[in-house]
Amino acid sequence: MNSDTTQKLLRSFMQFNRAYWHQKEVLEFKNSEVMMLICIKKNAKPESPGLMVSEISQILQVTSPTVTQVLKGMEKKGLVERNLDQLDRRVVRIKLTEPGKKITEQAEAAFHTSFSGLIDHLGEEQSSQLADLLEKAYLYYKDISE
Repeated sequence: MNSDTTQKLLRSFMQFNRAYWHQKEVLEFKNSEVMMLICIKKNAKPESPGLMVSEISQILQVTSPTVTQVLKGMEKKGLVERNLDQLDRRVVRIKLTEPGKKITEQAEAAFHTSFSGLIDHLGEEQSSQLADLLEKAYLYYKDISE
């Protein structure tokens, strides 16, 4: 194992973790809230009554109590609403409110701008290589953690 390469990778991961885009909150909302809003938007079908907490938990790969805690704060801020399922009154469905939809659109636009800027900076070829390498790194860590 090359110690220089190990140190370079470690330093790069640490710098990436501290990168501005990761720390920046979108419109004063927490990153966890923004990711949950995007998750709900992308996975709730327009005609559906919304997503269940367990579905959000599975998609985001976090525990249901974590999802519930974040949702409570988002509900207080008026970003989501909880409704009882009409077919099974034991099930709670989560939907975006109009303000939640607006924040989600603004967050998606901010992400698009950020990644477009990165692609402009790196170029298409290096951006594609970076995406491939990050996917391989993700799969490696996913495999060793299972």
